[in-house]
Amino acid sequence: MTMLDPDSPRLQPTWRKPVGIIGLLVALALYGGLVAHLAEPIGHLPVIVQTLAYIVLGTIWLLPLRRFLIWMETGRWG
Repeated sequence: MTMLDPDSPRLQPTWRKPVGIIGLLVALALYGGLVAHLAEPIGHLPVIVQTLAYIVLGTIWLLPLRRFLIWMETGRWG
């Protein structure tokens, strides 16, 4: 069996990718809703603190993304 063989298990579609994409979209929508909910209290803070808060909130969702993408590709979390 070669890498170009269409029967190769590596080339077979899995359920993880569509489920993972849907899960990712749902999780990002929920996280976006949470950040939008926090926008008013954050808006009352000094501008520098607002900037730091949005930088942190804008990047924190990336932390679990690597493991999630690995799971979508391989089926393992690590």
